Amino acid sequence: MLSWSVVFLIIAIIAAVLGFAGIAGVATGIAKILFVLFLILFVISLIFGRRPPAV
Repeated sequence: MLSWSVVFLIIAIIAAVLGFAGIAGVATGIAKILFVLFLILFVISLIFGRRPPAV
């Protein structure tokens, strides 16, 4: 998921350099949403992923 965020960020940068402001804005928004989602899932996996095995 983090890799998709980086891909959309690169697309946004390229679109901004070429002058496509609308596409750059949309790609930046998608990158931000994916990055926040990645962070939330990462924190959840840190909290719940390290449980000792149930006996």
